[in-house]
Amino acid sequence: MVCLILYMNILKIYLDTSVIGGCFDKEFMVDSRKLINQIEKELRIGVISEITEAELKLAPEKVRNHFESYREMLKVLKITSEVEELAELYLKDKIVSSKYRSDSLHIACSTVYKVDLLVSWNFKHIVNYDKIIKFNSVNLKNGYLPLQIYSPKEV
Repeated sequence: MVCLILYMNILKIYLDTSVIGGCFDKEFMVDSRKLINQIEKELRIGVISEITEAELKLAPEKVRNHFESYREMLKVLKITSEVEELAELYLKDKIVSSKYRSDSLHIACSTVYKVDLLVSWNFKHIVNYDKIIKFNSVNLKNGYLPLQIYSPKEV
């Protein structure tokens, strides 16, 4: 008897802080909550980083409380020296300014840890066609794979 096992590849998705906060924004609520719900149902693997946790400490209480309700389901990535170095390369290439260093850390962390995709509502610095091309150019020049970046609506 032959046993056939089907393997379903579950996407590993990095959530930046805007997605978590988006659960309480009228414009972004439906799609943010839909994505969180997929993670809770184990249809997706949710990933955040230490930078996400640090940013959430400054979020409104309702956002922090909601986050705590599913935080245990998320994998937390460390900000290593490799992540820091890649983020600095993005800054050196002026993809984002040092004022938005945390955005470069989200991208670098997702790249170094090889997540399947990063999701964000930050259309100015992250989910931006020109910036995505530039981030991936730096990634390729430095031996990393390109990073897929989308809004939760697209996922």
